[in-house]
Amino acid sequence: MTRSPASLTAPLATGTPVAGAPAPANDAASGRSASDNVFFGILKGLELGRFVPGQRLVETDLVTEFGVGRNSVREALQRLAAEGIVELPRHRGAMIRRLTLQETLDVLDVAERMTGLLARAATRGSGDRAQAQALRAAVQELVGAEKAERVGDRGDRSGRGAAGAAGAGDDDAKAGARPIVSFSTARRRFYRALLDMGGNQELRRLFPTIHMPIVHAQHRLTSLQQMRLADYRRIATAVLAGNPDEAEAAGAAHVQNVRAAILADRVA
Repeated sequence: MTRSPASLTAPLATGTPVAGAPAPANDAASGRSASDNVFFGILKGLELGRFVPGQRLVETDLVTEFGVGRNSVREALQRLAAEGIVELPRHRGAMIRRLTLQETLDVLDVAERMTGLLARAATRGSGDRAQAQALRAAVQELVGAEKAERVGDRGDRSGRGAAGAAGAGDDDAKAGARPIVSFSTARRRFYRALLDMGGNQELRRLFPTIHMPIVHAQHRLTSLQQMRLADYRRIATAVLAGNPDEAEAAGAAHVQNVRAAILADRVA
């Protein structure tokens, strides 16, 4: 069985473990191998900020952290290297790939066209009640994740922590304590819903190979956080309305906004 690329949306493809999800309690029962635990654990760490672009990955540290053997670590690093997440320079050890500005812009050039195409294709499923509801649910998850993130930010600024800021209850406190993972997971579900609505197998195969996880990890900008939810809502609105031209324009515009924010940060 060929593995789907893990970048961006593939961890949520049918039959593929979710990147960023906690390791299952019983790996044997779940079918997840020791190599899988390292592979998805590093992707989760990239989302959380525990691993950052340019960081060296020391085999002995990974063996200790994930409780696996060296061979499993090496297999996971080879898989991550094949997907462009990790670099394996000779005699220097593995490291999380860090994109140059030009490489980032190249990724965004591809992402702009692919995201527009994805949104256009998704309008095919606008008349399917179940698929339309899945997209609406994904947008609501994004809204909830965004709210949880704001709660966590207020708690951090006040010095009381995420739980203290979320006085409304334990559930809000827990949501605020893990804002990055929550929004990342919601974003993947949003893109999975679009892929399901489009039913385009070539898009399902190619879209996850775009190296957006590194872009997201390398550019954690306030301006990106402020505009992303509005962009996703515009995409969903056009898709649900069954308007392919507007959907494609909204998808492309989202990536254009990401590019503009990154370039503005460079100037600043």
